[in-house]
Amino acid sequence: MSAELKKLLIEAYTEADYSGSPADSFKAMFNPNTYSQKYEVTYKEEQGEGDTGSPQVYGQIKPQEYSFEFLFDGTGTVAEKVDVHDAVEHFLEVTGKHDGEIHRPRYLKISWGKLISKCVLKSADITYTLFKPDGSPLRAKVKASFAENIEDTLRVAEERKSSPDLTHVRIVQQGDTLPLLSQRIYGTPQFYLQIAEYNNLNHFRKLKVGTKLYFPPIKTNTP
Repeated sequence: MSAELKKLLIEAYTEADYSGSPADSFKAMFNPNTYSQKYEVTYKEEQGEGDTGSPQVYGQIKPQEYSFEFLFDGTGTVAEKVDVHDAVEHFLEVTGKHDGEIHRPRYLKISWGKLISKCVLKSADITYTLFKPDGSPLRAKVKASFAENIEDTLRVAEERKSSPDLTHVRIVQQGDTLPLLSQRIYGTPQFYLQIAEYNNLNHFRKLKVGTKLYFPPIKTNTP
């Protein structure tokens, strides 16, 4: 038994947290043959004094980007006959037109198979390829790019939950040492003395299992 064909769906919301019901939606006339997904990590080059190398210091994970090509056909030969101009306008209305109530384009959610992305439209490149004698379009391709959209509070939490710029708390486990824990938190074992001082540890070479340790913000790119 063949699986049910599900069309790519874009739902538009007026709330940044995607609460409530969608204000509008767009269902693809034809599912894309392919789509691209861009995942980018940025780094800052840090060079110490007298050092010829440039270690890559983590900066941020940029919002993912998705690109699709949507096809619109108004000939009626392969699907239900539609007005291509109106169908393209509806796509733009849902995804990119300015919403007067929120004073910006709406927040989008793309759903197709395992892909569920909360995003916003970045660009749409429209090409009309076939016309009626009066100039009305019969076919169109829309190459659209979307950027992942995450609420600021959630984005900051995701980016910084393991950041050395935050104070962390750890419970000492069997086999833990300060250099080892420093490596896990800061990416280098060299801050074990600062950790010991911060936690008022006199005998830090042998940690007691179950001890609660605090790891303060420490600048890790100091030469």
